[in-house]
Amino acid sequence: MSGGGSSGGGFGSVPGSGSTSGSVSGPGGADPLERYRRQMQIPGWNGKIQKKLDCAHVTVAGAGGLGSPVLLYLAAAGIGELHLIDGDRVSLANLNRQILYQEGDVGSSKALTAARRLSEFNSELHIDCTDDFLSGENIERIITPTNVIVDCLDTYAGRFLLNRYAVEHGIPLVHGGIHGFSGQMTTIIPGETPCLECLYAGMQDEKDDAGHTRQTPVAGAVAGVIGSLQALEVVKLISGLGDLCTSRLLIYDGAGAHMDEIRINRDKNCAVCGVMKKNGV
Repeated sequence: MSGGGSSGGGFGSVPGSGSTSGSVSGPGGADPLERYRRQMQIPGWNGKIQKKLDCAHVTVAGAGGLGSPVLLYLAAAGIGELHLIDGDRVSLANLNRQILYQEGDVGSSKALTAARRLSEFNSELHIDCTDDFLSGENIERIITPTNVIVDCLDTYAGRFLLNRYAVEHGIPLVHGGIHGFSGQMTTIIPGETPCLECLYAGMQDEKDDAGHTRQTPVAGAVAGVIGSLQALEVVKLISGLGDLCTSRLLIYDGAGAHMDEIRINRDKNCAVCGVMKKNGV
């Protein structure tokens, strides 16, 4: 998904989608918490924690290879409100990794199709979607108040745009990236940790001979690994359980079957978060 594009896309809520708030029963009259029973068996994950997830609003930018597992696992965990943003259309070449979609979806809006599928998966949630690409002109209008933003984009231009928005508005950002058999993930807490500009300053998207952004090769399962890690990071952010992947970049080597991490430091001269430091943040 590109960080730029048209600004005429639409917003929508999936018909029939709702919120777990105030629900008295789940599907078929079942206990509404029965769906979450196995995760609530984890020590410390009680009804109050589940309520935090239910009351949370999470924005996911990109409903493709990373966005698919992120959205599915956040819906499975019971995040009460999800807002997904993507202006792309489903293509056959997406289906090796974008597991929200099927052959019959080719040519359809990713945002609308994903929102409908998520509502079918967990009808107790409220799913909003924006069928548009983020740009400098529309990002303030498209992203509404939210607890966490998840970066599932695949261009540096889009990531830098999202990073600046998150830092300026003080919203935690969970970043993921994939290439071939490899992937990486980190969590950014504005004012506390390095931001994406600190990590990737000067990076640009590769262009083909026609001037278009070059497509990234990727093994589908790698998107599943990194997207799952991003979803778990969001759950930890909201619940307060576990340790966050902050000030370090988690690196997955699928070909070698191992994980590494590197420490990352905040750049005092960063064009984005360095301004916050100068202002005493």
